[in-house]
Amino acid sequence: MESENAVASSTPSVDVCKGINGLNKVVLRESRGNSAEVYLYGGHVTSWKNERGEELLFVSSKAIFNPPKAIRGGIPICFPQFSNHGSLEQHGFARNRFWSIDTDPPPFPTNFSSKVFVDLILKSCEEDMKIWPHSYEFRLRVALEPGGDLMLTSRIRNTNPNGKPFTFTFAYHTYLSVSDIGEVRVEGLETLDYLDNLQKKERFTEQGDAITFESEVDRVYLSTPTKIAVLDHERKRTFVIRKDGLPDTVVWNPWDKKAKAMADFGDEEYKHMLCVEAAAVENSITLKPGEEWKGTLELSAVPSC
Repeated sequence: MESENAVASSTPSVDVCKGINGLNKVVLRESRGNSAEVYLYGGHVTSWKNERGEELLFVSSKAIFNPPKAIRGGIPICFPQFSNHGSLEQHGFARNRFWSIDTDPPPFPTNFSSKVFVDLILKSCEEDMKIWPHSYEFRLRVALEPGGDLMLTSRIRNTNPNGKPFTFTFAYHTYLSVSDIGEVRVEGLETLDYLDNLQKKERFTEQGDAITFESEVDRVYLSTPTKIAVLDHERKRTFVIRKDGLPDTVVWNPWDKKAKAMADFGDEEYKHMLCVEAAAVENSITLKPGEEWKGTLELSAVPSC
């Protein structure tokens, strides 16, 4: 197995290799040394490092890389539902299915600049049809841009042969690595309405000029801008989140009590992570047979004061 701290290469590369517990993963490297890792289990990005080898995503030290348990951290894909409704499991089933490398993806726009990317595909199977009786194709492209930005593009198509539409909600459940949650602020969501999951999804309006953290937070901000900033003062780093096709933004930190209640999460790890998730939660997406939906997430990490 290759070293996780491989020396930066001057040659961009896309390599398939074995990860934890022998699970297949794809390692992307661009010419300056930025890298990303994607497990085929879950179509799950588990690492995004800058050119200095610093990890930008949070994955719990207690994460369980053992199907059917979803991996705790990185960027889980929530489909066909976000949260927990009806007979489907929490956050849907895409994050604990085995995806395949897509060898014949539909063409991307000509302005797509990255040469370092992998295309994955997930299709409906018998197991899924029992709990969600719809035929679909979910294509996911994970790309490292020339400057090290990480881009995820999801394309979901209704392939139902029976003429029936289907409806879903969605999120990129992004866990960012931060130095100290008490020193972090989120900008771009001020004055917006949100649903508070800690208060029975009651609707409130954000009053602060930025979101800061002193206790558990679990909110769905509605009709959010396409660009949001997460400032980490201690590391002098700002994460810039750009999204398209995803109107909502989920902000989550479990804080101490919930952290201790999760078997796959360290008791003190809530201090070093923050989920800021590009999502479509409030209004479900409906696709007729043959229709396709696209949702894009782009993450940048830039120096800040």
